[in-house]
Amino acid sequence: MAAAMAAVFLAVGPSSAAGPVSPAHPTPLGIGDPLFPQLGNPGYDVTAYDLAFDYRRQDRPLDAVTTIDARATAPLRTMNLDFAQGVVRSVRVDGARARFATAGEDLVITPSAPLHKGAAFRVTVRHTSDPQGGTNGGWVRTGDGLAMANQANAAHRVFPCNDHPADKARFTFRITAPKSLTVVAGGLPGPRVRKGSRTTWTYRLVHPMATELTQISIGRSAVPRRTGPHGLPVRDVVPVADRARLEKWLARTPGQLAWMERKAGRYPFENYGVLIAHATTGFELETQTLSLFERDLFTSGQLPRWYIESIMVHELAHQWFGDSVSPRRWSDLWLNEGHATWYEALYADERGKASLTGRMRKAYGQSDAWRAEAGPPAAPKPADPGQPIGIFRPVVYDGSALVLYALRQRIGPAAFDRLERRWVLRHRDGVASTADFIRLASEVAGRDLSGFLHPWLYGARTPPMPGHPDWRSTAKESTKGAALPGARAGRHAVRYAVPWAVKPG
Repeated sequence: MAAAMAAVFLAVGPSSAAGPVSPAHPTPLGIGDPLFPQLGNPGYDVTAYDLAFDYRRQDRPLDAVTTIDARATAPLRTMNLDFAQGVVRSVRVDGARARFATAGEDLVITPSAPLHKGAAFRVTVRHTSDPQGGTNGGWVRTGDGLAMANQANAAHRVFPCNDHPADKARFTFRITAPKSLTVVAGGLPGPRVRKGSRTTWTYRLVHPMATELTQISIGRSAVPRRTGPHGLPVRDVVPVADRARLEKWLARTPGQLAWMERKAGRYPFENYGVLIAHATTGFELETQTLSLFERDLFTSGQLPRWYIESIMVHELAHQWFGDSVSPRRWSDLWLNEGHATWYEALYADERGKASLTGRMRKAYGQSDAWRAEAGPPAAPKPADPGQPIGIFRPVVYDGSALVLYALRQRIGPAAFDRLERRWVLRHRDGVASTADFIRLASEVAGRDLSGFLHPWLYGARTPPMPGHPDWRSTAKESTKGAALPGARAGRHAVRYAVPWAVKPG
């Protein structure tokens, strides 16, 4: 990971190339991501996080201890962590007290002795984690507790971290809460210890994870369990009062897992499940091994059943595309959302509910307008100030699925299917870029596809669609707020409209 981060980011912008910071003048840093230049920090690679939270009430800050194991990739007199929306009480580096200061949304730490390149070290931060005021992500207040929604840049509003998907690490969660509540986090359960009126729950992820994909649910929850393909543990988290009415949806997950495995290969993690939260978020989210959904998606009665199932598949597909294989830069987001939208649409098509070709033709008609407004799929424009989730625009959903459709038209379904499987195998548990995808697509096709894919990914205008010379881009007006399944505002926000052709039945 460290080598990948250095190779990609140190040449991107001046913030990533900053040298050691003077302890007397703390300065926020970043790794130069084109969309979030202040996210992440140079000079080290995180290998593991241990997050301990003490929860009492949803309207009070949680006491927390974040322990970070890392390795220095450069000599460090100081080091930065991304952190906001909490009070830091103390910092230790390798057990020794360290000085610290804040600079913007960075916590700048000065160890008692400089860290040498290649040195393994441990940082322990005692702090609070505030669930109030999280309008741009972080903790989400539910009907009876908390959940998390950290995409794209909000994990550091919950805990100190290197908050960029290019630096994935292993996670352990330790959450203490009243014994009347149930706590579930991503990964597999560990020891559970009850002491008086409080219980400490432990969870560990087997595979590395990006900070944006962390999930913890605290509340009065039921945890139904079932088995997926090849014995995969499936556990869901739902409000106790809604368990019976939600069962018909939860029962769909094993079949959806089997369907995705036929398309993309074996599920990449240790378990899976859905977290249905009694909260108003405006989005669904592919938090690793435990996807977050709004309760109203399933209970409002506003959407057809097949459509809800396709949204469940969208978040499930992300476990392969976006979670196991994470974007090297946020401008590689199309690799996440384009693929998840592709499988969402393919699932509906194969069930005879909505035509994939019809949906792609509609997207083609709007693609030029999407590109003009938000940039091309692989070079999106930054979000408006103060609106970080504004990067999740139609062009990275249906506009990017359209790129995959064009590629399949060009190389054929058999080669396309091989590419999909090889992509998630080659980059499993890692990060990958648009250039990596073009390189692998060319390898699988047996010919250089860069000349074909570059206009689709980076062009201001949408190229002609192979096999469909009659398709035309017709949308002239602004598409802000356009209701497109898959192309949902914010982080996968559900649009309660189904605009593409719906087949009878």
